[in-house]
Amino acid sequence: MKFVDEAEISVTAGSGGDGCIAFRREKFVPRGGPSGGDGGNGGHVYVEATTRLTTLLDFRYRPHIHAQRGEHGRGKDQYGHGGENETIRVPVGTLVRDADTGETLADLKQDGQRVAVARGGKGGLGNIHFRSSTKQAPRISTPGEAGEERRLSLELRLLADVGVVGFPNAGKSSLVARLSAARPKIADYPFTTLQPHLGVVRIDEGASFVMADVPGIIEGAHKGVGLGTRFLRHLSRTGTLIHLVDLSCPEGRDPLTDIRTIDEELAGAEVSMKEKPRILVANKMDLPEAREKFEDLEARLKERGKEILAISTATGEGLSELVARIAAELRRLKVEAEESDDD
Repeated sequence: MKFVDEAEISVTAGSGGDGCIAFRREKFVPRGGPSGGDGGNGGHVYVEATTRLTTLLDFRYRPHIHAQRGEHGRGKDQYGHGGENETIRVPVGTLVRDADTGETLADLKQDGQRVAVARGGKGGLGNIHFRSSTKQAPRISTPGEAGEERRLSLELRLLADVGVVGFPNAGKSSLVARLSAARPKIADYPFTTLQPHLGVVRIDEGASFVMADVPGIIEGAHKGVGLGTRFLRHLSRTGTLIHLVDLSCPEGRDPLTDIRTIDEELAGAEVSMKEKPRILVANKMDLPEAREKFEDLEARLKERGKEILAISTATGEGLSELVARIAAELRRLKVEAEESDDD
């Protein structure tokens, strides 16, 4: 399925039905008086999150959504039916904004969470409401109110515990594929991955975490270079980042320079991730040139107070230690969050 993480739609709530002007005309009821009923209320438009969807693709083909209008009032004191509400279903993790004002209407992080985005108009009053001692036969009614109209900007941000970042071809997709049942496209050329992939990694019986391979992070990503700004925002929801470093050093790049570049891009993103917990991981340790460079990189990082793990997604070296480290970090974050809630 094609991954679509942004969509713009217009929504229109139902208008209220008009009130009715009518009078009772029964054989044995002279001067029966007004009997015009009220119009029904228009239907509302809701946006609801569901785990059954994974993209916003449907809205490419359904950009205009309308709720049902209310029925008009009728004679014999009959009120019009209210219009049916319209529920727009989106994937969990969708951010709903007003496209004109930029106001955030909802951040739908849980299955079943919903928000009203357009209110239906109230039904008009029939002439039964305008009778008085001095006006026995009022020919007055009110029209129904128009339903709200709105343009919405929908933005899907992945919900993952761990985000994997690094330069293209660092082995991000391979890591997700090795640790989980996800099967992303993998090849040995840059920008193989053009969409994020999620994988569930099992820690032990009954415990697991969700890992996301986030592509497009290169120098200048936060300014729109490559696929950067499109996918950087997906990292804002993750608890921990795995910064994957390619120690095969293609094109003669310096691994330490690559690390600094990614750090700068994360700090300059729309939602800065400078303070987000990060685990540095050197990949491709199955290659002789990578092993030669690891000790030097490890020493240079140690001088800066940083630690780096060594793995190989090809052979599985170091992966169990990495999973244990991630699990410990996620547990720490959970404890901190619980303590913060208690305060």
